[in-house]
Amino acid sequence: MYYINENARDLLRIGYHVNRRDFLRLDLNENPGGLPEEFIRNVLSEIDPCFISEYPEMEEFIDTLADFVGVEPSNLCIVNGSSEGIRHIIEAFTAPGGKILGVTPSYAMFEVYSKMYGRNFISVNYTEDLMMPIENILEKMTPDIQLMILVNPNNPMGNAYTEDEFRTLLAKAKEMEITVLVDEAYHYFYPDTFIKYAVNDDHVLISRTFSKLFSLAGLRLGCVIGSPSSAKVLNNLCTPHNVNAVSMLFARKMMESPEIVHQLIDKHREGRVFLQNWLIEHGYEFRGENGNFIFIRQKTDADRIVERMETEKKILIKSYDGIGKFGKCLRVSTAERKFMEQFVEALEELDK
Repeated sequence: MYYINENARDLLRIGYHVNRRDFLRLDLNENPGGLPEEFIRNVLSEIDPCFISEYPEMEEFIDTLADFVGVEPSNLCIVNGSSEGIRHIIEAFTAPGGKILGVTPSYAMFEVYSKMYGRNFISVNYTEDLMMPIENILEKMTPDIQLMILVNPNNPMGNAYTEDEFRTLLAKAKEMEITVLVDEAYHYFYPDTFIKYAVNDDHVLISRTFSKLFSLAGLRLGCVIGSPSSAKVLNNLCTPHNVNAVSMLFARKMMESPEIVHQLIDKHREGRVFLQNWLIEHGYEFRGENGNFIFIRQKTDADRIVERMETEKKILIKSYDGIGKFGKCLRVSTAERKFMEQFVEALEELDK
């Protein structure tokens, strides 16, 4: 008898712009400037025919990553982008029909994966003032919740949880026997981390990506950090050789070249500060304390600005609706100064 998975058949997926190469891409939280060309050439010089023809070997990369983030290799599960890790966490730590708790808006794939696997996603909405009081999360934490997802800092709002807030949430999660996932995709734009809670607790997990600050979105690489037993469960779900050798080589070389990482952080910070100062000087309200993204309350029509940015200025941004008191507003990835200058020059012309 023929069979089709109804969750897959009925799943609503949103596509992205087909060809983005010729645009300034400020729509998906990438680094439009990328990595230094000299660094890229140096890494590529190490790739020979055997490197490409052989299955990837992960041990050296795992050891380097463990040293870099301050954990043991047994605490790591290496994944094809952190989104794959999030998918495996939902598979491993929730049951069909189970409930997953998360704030909204946030990374869309949390809800997509929940529906894909027949789970129920329970939303905690931001206030009209675009705040996320942890009391609002606590009141929705019940014993039938199997997984709670926190994003620190959250995409797209930019809020972060303090140590005291996280400890309060974790205490109730333990009381209710809820596994906690903290997505730290934007960690390097915000230094605090909750890794110390994950390495020794079977029910706390951290996801990280090399797509954002590390600027390797095109190579698809991420990791999940957890206790040895939790990491083993997730590794059991991974396909053999699930991460490609080129992505691991680039990431390893970056971790061995901390000056590259510091340079990326400094360039982004300069561009973000420039943008924020410009917005203040020109009377714009904005929100996004952390991360490499920002909400801007435009003066005219958000959708029209997005359309004209693309067609007239070759700049890709997004509009978001239902953002509290901002209503429908602009969502822009932040980047180094030259790209922010290009964006504000266009915004000044189009938003009037």
